[in-house]
Amino acid sequence: MKLTIHTTVLPHDDPDASLAFYRDVLGFEVRSDVGQGTMRWITVGPPGQPDVSLLLAPPAADPGITEAERRTIAEMMAKGTYGWIMLATEDLDEVFEQVQAGDTEVVQEPTEQPYGVRDCAFRDPAGNLVRIQELR
Repeated sequence: MKLTIHTTVLPHDDPDASLAFYRDVLGFEVRSDVGQGTMRWITVGPPGQPDVSLLLAPPAADPGITEAERRTIAEMMAKGTYGWIMLATEDLDEVFEQVQAGDTEVVQEPTEQPYGVRDCAFRDPAGNLVRIQELR
């Protein structure tokens, strides 16, 4: 069996702010943008990796989710505990400076972790944790 990662999903509560973060701050390409208002599904991805995408989606859009579940999702997003993604770069310091210059909430400056990786962390506009690990 041969599997690849094609798309992963993160929620958004402000599609314009999320689009600006992933496109303008992280430099991702916009692959599609469908829907309107807060009910937009935006697909972005890193340049040069057309087979890997990130879908920014409205949270709890599934009609099978209850109102109580929607409230829980909104609460978790507000706390920054609902979604996260890990990215990688060869130059962590350069990426950190670029992302920090985008007026982004810094969670952790570049740090050498005791488990052998060097990484940093930010929050996107929806509160999702974005960890960036340095490739070695």
